[in-house]
Amino acid sequence: MSEDKLKQLRICIERGKGTQAAPYPPDMKDQPGARELTEQLLAEGVAAEKILNEALIPGMREVGRKFQNNEAFVPDMLISADAMKKAMALLKTELANSNVEPKGTFIVGTVQGDMHDIGKNLVAMMVEGAGWEVIDLGVDVSADKFLNAVEQHPKAAVGMSALLTTTMGAMKTTVEKIRAKFPNTTIIIGGAPVTDSFAKEIKASGYAPDPQGAIELLEGIAVA
Repeated sequence: MSEDKLKQLRICIERGKGTQAAPYPPDMKDQPGARELTEQLLAEGVAAEKILNEALIPGMREVGRKFQNNEAFVPDMLISADAMKKAMALLKTELANSNVEPKGTFIVGTVQGDMHDIGKNLVAMMVEGAGWEVIDLGVDVSADKFLNAVEQHPKAAVGMSALLTTTMGAMKTTVEKIRAKFPNTTIIIGGAPVTDSFAKEIKASGYAPDPQGAIELLEGIAVA
């Protein structure tokens, strides 16, 4: 019975069915959503870690795969991330009490001079859904603010977003500042004008074209 509910929960995450009352998707109307299924699984004694690893993470991973293959789009990712957040709100206390360690810490923000946040928010939500602790610094984040966050979390990976070509210089400055003090920090950059060659030029660890790409980079690069 619990295995069936875990499968249902994974589908709810993938399709973006947050609650039973949610009207979307139409073919799942009046069915239990991510919140209700998570409540039921916890009440049945299923470990929070099992729910995370066997339902939430696989569901978000499938959404990321579909996005990479142009089978899903930004609105699909947003509703899936919202469903994940509704489930995670119930799991966080349980995970903390069971001393389940996150995969790592991820500091993310949009660089100084840039106020765009949709891409950054998607990455933050997807990375959290993949089992990482996320520290979201917001938008218009100065190099010093990024550096201060790394000083507080020296083993963390860093993600930077820029949507404007005019703010790519701020990205370069921020990478240089972090590298000067923490040369081994994993730094992933992304955003519409950003490219893999630019990542190499400014000595970032990698370039992610989408949230799933950021997760793959994080899980493929050993965080010092």
